[in-house]
Amino acid sequence: MEWFFKTFRSSIGKKVLVAMTGFFLISFLIVHAGINALIFYNDGGETFNEAAHFMGTNPIIRTIEIVLVIGILLHIIQSLLLWRSNKGARPIGYAMLKSTLEVTWYSKSMTLLGTLILMFLIVHTSNFWIPNRTHQLLHGEELPLYLMMLEKFSNPIEVIIYLLGIFSLFWHLLHGFSSAFQSLGLNHRKYNPLIRYSGRVFSFIICLTFAMMPISIFLKWIK
Repeated sequence: MEWFFKTFRSSIGKKVLVAMTGFFLISFLIVHAGINALIFYNDGGETFNEAAHFMGTNPIIRTIEIVLVIGILLHIIQSLLLWRSNKGARPIGYAMLKSTLEVTWYSKSMTLLGTLILMFLIVHTSNFWIPNRTHQLLHGEELPLYLMMLEKFSNPIEVIIYLLGIFSLFWHLLHGFSSAFQSLGLNHRKYNPLIRYSGRVFSFIICLTFAMMPISIFLKWIK
């Protein structure tokens, strides 16, 4: 096992772990965005509440939830360790090569964007996930998440905070999606354009889905 820990303490190992946890978190974003999109049925939250109840009570999902928290922590810690080890050197981030990917402001600002996303996650989980899980633990029942969303996103400050978080997530994904393939050695000159295009489409669709939720509630398109 010693070789395993030595590998993931190395610069390359950190990049691989960041990429692997990044892909895991991407899969979570797909599920989370899909659940959130159920509010667009505009049926008073009935469909959304059913899905949220399933996600909150299914033992398999609850177990994956623990893995998710661990994945987020690993992604943050390894990213910060990688940033520190690269500080003062050429900022290559996820092992990007200038010859294969365009160097952009957001590719050079992944740590900043990640920090903004972390701050957003703290606010977001404090608004929804933590109160719901605490109430469920103490009282054996879930909070009315749909009604909580309607209340929170009737406040313009909450909407702005949420949109700023999604804005940061968009740029983080835009670079992270493609660079994760590179870190895992899955890039190829023939397929790199497709990977970059897929990353742009994914980032746009996921973040647009998230952003439309508070906007639709605030503008009372959804009630």
